[in-house]
Amino acid sequence: MKWTLQRMADRFEIEDMLVDYCHIIDQRQFDRLDEVFAEDAWIDYTAMGGIAGNREEIKAFLRQAMPAFPSTQHMISNCEIRLDGDVATGRIMCFNPMQMELGEQGRPVFFLGLWYVDEYTRTGHGWRIRHRVEEKSWSFNVPAFMNL
Repeated sequence: MKWTLQRMADRFEIEDMLVDYCHIIDQRQFDRLDEVFAEDAWIDYTAMGGIAGNREEIKAFLRQAMPAFPSTQHMISNCEIRLDGDVATGRIMCFNPMQMELGEQGRPVFFLGLWYVDEYTRTGHGWRIRHRVEEKSWSFNVPAFMNL
């Protein structure tokens, strides 16, 4: 496929949005998810123990769930992005070490390997994720009660 300036700009903008998502989650700035998810977005975190829902439901879930994890790092790579005009799809690899607060048992670190399977749309505010599904690849050292 021919690379035009517009296609390159679109890809860079999508990649920046994906990195912004990681920073927003790790910095717990959940209201900023409006900057990466479309207003009508559907997000499915069920493969990794979360919920599926719209943007507002996901923000509420994250506000409730994330305090159990004092430290997280969402690191993405292998960004397979397919552009088609004002829509695009993506399959993004994520490596996610997480620390969990377990009181007297300490703060163990566990590791998650997953893929984000995405659909993107160009909006008046730039590219946004319209549909995101987490796809589990592997996990290591996850506390047994989490059932991942």
